[in-house]
Amino acid sequence: MPDCVLAIETSTPRGSVAVVRGDATVVYEHSFSSERSHNSQLFEPLREALEKCGDDLRVIVVGTGPASYTGVRIGIAAAQGVAMSRGVPLVGLPSVLAPEVDGAVSGERFVVCGDARRGKYFVAEVRNGALVDAVTTMDAEAFREKHAARGVDTPWYTYDAKPPLELEGVSCGMPSARGLAEIAAGMTDDGIAALARWALEPVYLAEAYVTQPKPRGTGA
Repeated sequence: MPDCVLAIETSTPRGSVAVVRGDATVVYEHSFSSERSHNSQLFEPLREALEKCGDDLRVIVVGTGPASYTGVRIGIAAAQGVAMSRGVPLVGLPSVLAPEVDGAVSGERFVVCGDARRGKYFVAEVRNGALVDAVTTMDAEAFREKHAARGVDTPWYTYDAKPPLELEGVSCGMPSARGLAEIAAGMTDDGIAALARWALEPVYLAEAYVTQPKPRGTGA
């Protein structure tokens, strides 16, 4: 039975592609950086990853954020194209499930936080490769209080360039395609099939902000 898992992660300026077998053996891993768009960076490592899979591709997993909306969309579009051409299931997993810090993917329990913009901050608690609850947003005061009440045994990470509000005890990292692939590799076929039924959408932290045009003749 095919057992290769192909993962694509493009939700932050550092994207990555990885292939992991069902026994957690890493077959391929490549990361790349882009401040504007992953379009030009993604397809060569994706081609190399598919060559490593051959006819042994079991499932494709793509990171869904929360992070860059455009970046996530690029990863989703690429994953959908490959899934359709190869006839394999495609699943989305939140990018917060697999933070990589100093080259190592996180452990069994941790929190990922970040700046959600417009004076809001998000917090996601993860245990054993799954969200404990939905990703939540809060104002700066509530965010500080939650951080102050953190347990000493639960590490905090962020995908931002620096810790939100410059809080201490928050390590900077990036989401890992390898970590997402390892999570998917541990799923049963039934679990993958159930998850594949869900529509792929980026994880939204807030409603889109739309600037309304001023009525004509009202001036600036």
